[in-house]
Amino acid sequence: MSKLTPSKQDYLEAILDLSVQGAPVRSIDVANALGFSRASVSRAIGLLRADGFLLQQPYGGITLTDLGRREAIKVRRRHDLLKYYLIHILLVPEEIAEEDACRMEHVVSSTTLEQIEAAATQHMKEFHGGR
Repeated sequence: MSKLTPSKQDYLEAILDLSVQGAPVRSIDVANALGFSRASVSRAIGLLRADGFLLQQPYGGITLTDLGRREAIKVRRRHDLLKYYLIHILLVPEEIAEEDACRMEHVVSSTTLEQIEAAATQHMKEFHGGR
């Protein structure tokens, strides 16, 4: 299996987000969500399939494997945590926080992420009743 690059992580995250809607995820849906060409998406889907992160029937829907789902959930969790921290603790405007979280989710260390999570958890307890 090849390294899970930031680009591959973005694809997995997009497929996870699209799959929540319930309809089969198609390559065109991924292309639209990420703003990439269908050719680029087709190539990336092939690489992710070869790496064991997803399944795709010929001309059919895209499904995350258990491995793909686990990795996508990790990326989504990092993204959501970073975005919460940026918006609610650092008071960064939401649009900027979204963009920054997208970039940061790929490079933040586990040590830093643990500290961010602790601060965010404390903030939620104090200001949102633990939600």
